[in-house]
Amino acid sequence: MRVIAGSAKKRRLKSPGKLPVRPTSDRVKEALFNIIGNLVPGSEFADLFAGTGGVGLEALSRGARRAVFVESNPQVARILKENITLTGLWEGSEIIRRDVVTAVEFMQRRGDKFDIIFADPPYRQGLAGLTLNTLCKYPVLCQGGVLVIEIGAGEAAPEKAGSYYMVRREKYGDTALLFYKHSSEGDKFCE
Repeated sequence: MRVIAGSAKKRRLKSPGKLPVRPTSDRVKEALFNIIGNLVPGSEFADLFAGTGGVGLEALSRGARRAVFVESNPQVARILKENITLTGLWEGSEIIRRDVVTAVEFMQRRGDKFDIIFADPPYRQGLAGLTLNTLCKYPVLCQGGVLVIEIGAGEAAPEKAGSYYMVRREKYGDTALLFYKHSSEGDKFCE
C-alpha cells in the first residue's frame, strides 16, 4: 500500500495486519483517481469507513483542501493516524472516530459539505444501501459533488436512493466502484 501520486507520492502506508479491515488496492485506487482526478484539487473530501486512510490520503496528496476520515475501530484509527504522520499530510486531515451514521449526522449538524465522498464499507453486508440512506437523511454532499461507493463485484446495490442515482459502475477483479450524483445534476465527470 502506497500513495500513488502528488505531494506524498511513493510513501508507503502502514498495513492493518490482522485487524478487521480491507484496504482499497493500489490498482482500484489508481482507477478511481483516473476517473475523479480533475475534481480533487481544492476539494472537500470525505473518506467513510476509512480504514488505514489510503483513499483520503491519496486525495490530500493530489491537492484536496481537506479530508475527513471516518473510522470507528480504535486500533484501525491508530494506524490511520500513523499513516497521516508517515505521509506528512496532517494539514487538512481530520479523524472522526464514530460509526458512519452518527459521523455523517454530526458532520451535517456542523454544516460540512463535501465535493467528493468515498465510502468503502465491509463487503457483502448490505452497507452500500445504508450509506446511501444515511446520505439522503443527512445531506453532506454538495450540489455538483460525487459519491463513490466501493463494493464487492458481485454485490447488488441500489441504482437510485432518494435524490441519488448511479451514473457509472466499474469492475476491477473482485471490486466494483459505484458513482452516484444527485438526480437534478448531469454526469459531466463521466464523459
